[in-house]
Amino acid sequence: MKFFKIAAATLVLAASSVQATAQSALSEILSNGVLKVGTTGDWNPMTMRDVATNSYTGYDIDVMTQLATDLGVEVEFVATDWKTLVSGVTSGQYHITGSASVSPSRAKAAGYSDSYFSLATVPLTLKENAGRFSSWDDLNNANVSVAATLGTTQEKQVKEFFPDAQYRIVEAPARDFQEVLAGRADANITSNVEANKLVAQYDQLMIVPVSEGRAPTPIAMLLPQADQVWINYVNTWITLKQEQGFFDTLGKKWQLLAE
Repeated sequence: MKFFKIAAATLVLAASSVQATAQSALSEILSNGVLKVGTTGDWNPMTMRDVATNSYTGYDIDVMTQLATDLGVEVEFVATDWKTLVSGVTSGQYHITGSASVSPSRAKAAGYSDSYFSLATVPLTLKENAGRFSSWDDLNNANVSVAATLGTTQEKQVKEFFPDAQYRIVEAPARDFQEVLAGRADANITSNVEANKLVAQYDQLMIVPVSEGRAPTPIAMLLPQADQVWINYVNTWITLKQEQGFFDTLGKKWQLLAE
C-alpha cells in the first residue's frame, strides 16, 4: 500500500510539472492575444507616461510593441513603480517588464532575459553648484544631501557611493531629480541615459564632471523565474533582433548614447 501511495504522489508531481510547463506565459499570451508589460512610465527615454492620455512612449515601449507584433498579439502596458516592479511579475500582474538593471537581489525572485544594453551611474546637480562639485569625492561629504528613488538600483548605490553624505530617498511618483530642482537635495544619481535627457530638458541641471560613470550595469527584461519556456522565447527574440540591428537602430532613435 505504501508503494502505491508513493507512486501516486510521484504521478501527481509529474502531472503538476507538465501542467506548469503547459501554463507558460507564452501559451497564455498566444491564447489570449495580449502581451502584458509592466512599465513605470517615469524613466526618460526608456518609458514615459502621458498622464492626460494614459499612453506611453520611449525605447522600452518601442521594444515591447515590436515583441508583441512579432508574437502576433496586442500589447497592454500595465502601470507599476520601481518598488513593486519585481512583485508585479512574480504575482502575474504582467508577463514581462521593460528594461531593468540586472541585480542579484532582483534575481532572487524573478528571472532575467539576456541583456541588450548597458548603463552607468552618474551624478546630477544644479549648474549653480558647478564650482562646488566636480568629482565623486566632492559629494561624499556630511553637509551634502544626495537623492535617489525608492526601489531603484540607485537607492542602494547612493549609500555605497556616499557613506558620509546625507540621503534623501523619495517614493514614486516623486523623483530624485525633482528634489534637486526644488533645492531639497544637492545632487541625485541616475543612469547616464536618463541624465543626458534630464540636462537637455531642464536647463538648471548639469551632470557632475566626474572622471567616469560608476557601476556599469547590463539591463534586461524581468520575467517569471520558473518559466523557462517564456524566457527561452524572449532570449531567442533578442538574439535575432540584435543580429538584425533592431536595438542599434532604436538606440540611435532615442539617443541612448547622447553626450
